[in-house]
Amino acid sequence: MAKEHEDSTPRKKGKGSQIVVYTLMAMLVVGLGGFGITNFSGGATAIGSVGDREISANKYARALQQELQALSAQFGSNVTLTQAQSLGLDRRVLTGLVAQAALDNEAARLGLSVGDGTVAAQISETPAFHGTQGSFDREAYRFTLNRANMTETEFEADLRADLARQLLTGAVAGGFAAPQSAVDTFYGWVAERRGFSLLRLTLADLESPLPSPSDDDLKAYYDANIARFTAPEAKRITFATLLPDDIANSQPVDDATLRRLYDERIAEFVQPEKRLVERLVFPSQEDAEAAKARLDAGERFETLVAERGLELNDIDLGDVAAEDLGAAGEAVFALSEPGVVGPLDSDFGPALFRMNAILAAQEVTFDEAKPDLALEIQTDTARRAIADRVEAIDDLLAGGASLEDLAQEQGLTLGTMDFVVADEAPAGMAAYPKFREAAANLQEGDFPEAVLLDDGGVVALRLDEIVPPTPIPFDQATDLVAQAWLADAEAKALSDRAIEIKAAVEAGASLAGFGIVDRTVEIAREGFVDGAPPALMPAIFAMQPGALQVIEGPGFTGVVQLDSITPAEQEGEDATALKEAIAIQLEQAVSQDALSLFTDAMTNEATLTLDQAVINAIHAQFN
Repeated sequence: MAKEHEDSTPRKKGKGSQIVVYTLMAMLVVGLGGFGITNFSGGATAIGSVGDREISANKYARALQQELQALSAQFGSNVTLTQAQSLGLDRRVLTGLVAQAALDNEAARLGLSVGDGTVAAQISETPAFHGTQGSFDREAYRFTLNRANMTETEFEADLRADLARQLLTGAVAGGFAAPQSAVDTFYGWVAERRGFSLLRLTLADLESPLPSPSDDDLKAYYDANIARFTAPEAKRITFATLLPDDIANSQPVDDATLRRLYDERIAEFVQPEKRLVERLVFPSQEDAEAAKARLDAGERFETLVAERGLELNDIDLGDVAAEDLGAAGEAVFALSEPGVVGPLDSDFGPALFRMNAILAAQEVTFDEAKPDLALEIQTDTARRAIADRVEAIDDLLAGGASLEDLAQEQGLTLGTMDFVVADEAPAGMAAYPKFREAAANLQEGDFPEAVLLDDGGVVALRLDEIVPPTPIPFDQATDLVAQAWLADAEAKALSDRAIEIKAAVEAGASLAGFGIVDRTVEIAREGFVDGAPPALMPAIFAMQPGALQVIEGPGFTGVVQLDSITPAEQEGEDATALKEAIAIQLEQAVSQDALSLFTDAMTNEATLTLDQAVINAIHAQFN
């Protein structure tokens, strides 16, 4: 094995953790169009090689950019390369390209390739290269490749390599069949069912109430569990904000504008009397009359609905005005209390109408609506006023103005907070998603920048210091300590009681003698028991009939007893379908393992060289 150096000294590659199978390069081109780095601008053209196959610097830059985009989409915010490197993303990308190069090198050694006709067919079938007529267009082809800084020669060489690699991987991974014994074993495990009895314990099951803790108990508990009462690391941030609510009241508004808005939305403020109505339509007048006669004789309306093959939701019209009901409106609105009228004409034929409730007319006068309308207009005006000031705020910040200067010159409000990235219940400014994103990315030495908020406001942030994890003083944490002490004491008391019950049942007592027992006749491994912790199902499927076990989880303590084991059903359509699905999954797993082993072997046999200087230069372009 060759020694590994920092630059281009050859070395052996241990294992490839990612197998890259056939993917049209056009998909990559379209995926990267318009985003950041699409080409490496350094002098070097390769980051290394496997055997005779070079690993293109441009391909590494594109692959890295594509994975960064995918990771950013997953997290819902922009992920920097430095953050991605902490997750090992750059190594995964590099490993994948090394594996590709190893397969390409072996394909070349074996003389595997595809003809020009096959390459041309793949290009002509790629939608990214189609014109307005829906077929291959040479100009669209050139334009798309140009956007990705790729030449036709480079793209077609990559595509030819992809197709050759597909031939190789298809030969290696194809043709595997799942052993029937393995299929049967997995099926028996998956399809087995269990029946059990579960006793859930509560504080009412304790033989005596828990004592109240003394101050000494709480202090001792606090000292023993100080990590639970330590505030996490925080960023101490100064921020300057200008929010619509801060300046809305000072925005001008006139009665004429308010009156016009009120008139435009009059249906919102003046609503006529309405009824909650259901309409049951019949094929003919005779059928409707017969149904009404049965109803008058005592038949339930719900029975008539069911006989029509309907449910109440199907005939519910909701709250309607008289004009919404057409010719039936007058009769329905003549009812002074819930009841049924008809048959009456409707758009769908003769129908019975059931009125369920009377909704009184509602009117919000102009004077009553005026304050809300004024605030709405003023808030909208405030948003526009803030938008007009963003450029001035940016200019001041770009000129080196401090947040204090900004507050004085532009009327922003200053504030400070200790921001915790992992806070699950952010409040105040931290409740704004854009503020949290900016605060999370804020680093020491960063200059303040204007950040637009979802409500139209603007904020600028400055990191003052990193506050290390700090214990909360005992006198400030007393309530938290008491809650935690009580929760632990309750959990321990319930656990001790569960152990006592388990021992008693094992000695011959009945589990039902200790409380209400929930019995489940049959459940699968993927089953769910409401309110029980995830540990319940694995425990049930590891037990033998008659065995007992104490189950504990957050807010849960119980005793479970296994009642029965039902072997997997071997006959029937469901059994056959499940066995086929298992066989397919096993075949795919075996194929993937074979391909992984083959790629590892090819990587180990070929000489691998990497130029870390070029790799570092590419990384620098992402920062």
